[in-house]
Amino acid sequence: MSAPARKYREPTRQLSNQQSGLTTQFEQLQLATEIIKNEAEALNNLASNLPDDFCVATDLLLECDGCVIVTGIGKAGWIGQKTSASLASVGVRSHFLHPAEAIHGDLGRVGPEDIVLVFSNSGETGEILKLLPSFGKFQTPIIAITGKQDSTLAAHSAAVLNYGKINEACHLGLAPSTTTALMLALGDALTLVVSKTKQLQADDFAKFHPGGSLGKRLSLVEQVMRPIGECRIANETATVREIYIQQGGRERRTGVVLIVDQQSRLTGIFTDSDLAKLLEKQQDELFDEPIRNVMTQSPITIAAGTKTFLAIETLACRNLSELPVVDETGRAIGLIDITDVVNVRSRQ
Repeated sequence: MSAPARKYREPTRQLSNQQSGLTTQFEQLQLATEIIKNEAEALNNLASNLPDDFCVATDLLLECDGCVIVTGIGKAGWIGQKTSASLASVGVRSHFLHPAEAIHGDLGRVGPEDIVLVFSNSGETGEILKLLPSFGKFQTPIIAITGKQDSTLAAHSAAVLNYGKINEACHLGLAPSTTTALMLALGDALTLVVSKTKQLQADDFAKFHPGGSLGKRLSLVEQVMRPIGECRIANETATVREIYIQQGGRERRTGVVLIVDQQSRLTGIFTDSDLAKLLEKQQDELFDEPIRNVMTQSPITIAAGTKTFLAIETLACRNLSELPVVDETGRAIGLIDITDVVNVRSRQ
């Protein structure tokens, strides 16, 4: 079914061209489209003509025994902060150094074992140029991401990632837009090429992302499951009535009873839906029979040590609400309940 056509709503208050520049939503959308196309074209050109020093830069980062010190000012500085955070997220030690703070003591963070990654479109930014003599004294190699190959910054750099003269998408040609898009792309490219070259694995990535929905997806099931002490568990010889009377007041109630044998190995499950079916069919006599007679035998389980995202996929693909977690001997050690991971799945 196709999406309904967009309806353009004219502004309720008409402004003069001098006041607004754009008087209709159509003109606004048209300009937005041109801006995005401008940046996309520049990115495509960059992808087809990567700077000659790109591999030199990646080698410097891979061989770095210290930290990657990222610096830049203004919009370039914000791109630098993002790149520094991305490097750290893949296990490359990195810090952002503000140029103004650097000349007031923060240069003490830089040493000869480090690499400096500098973002500057012109390569002539005053605050950056003031730092170059100090980087030279520290013998700290510089990687420059710039739009000017013959700049002062480039002359002091071991590797220059030059994307050339670029027209900004801004209608005045002034606000950093296309240039910052290129800087961001080069920062991401460096980060991810280094990550791939270092053969970063999901286990490594998880170490640097222990929090939030991403951390939860990469964690092990036993880190997010409800431990066995918080689950409803019963021996397969107990009756349905006994189980629900004895465990009816349990806090953090789940919709499933884990059924185990004398060795605590999981042999089946009995859900609230199973109970409802007995009531609907008026099979009251089964309430006083061993639960093994009415339980779901050999239920789907997940092994301890499995990544949580695989448990989420199992819940989704099998249309399950609960997933028992078992150890290598088949003993139940916990339960993944869909309510515990639903927010994780919604943010994938």
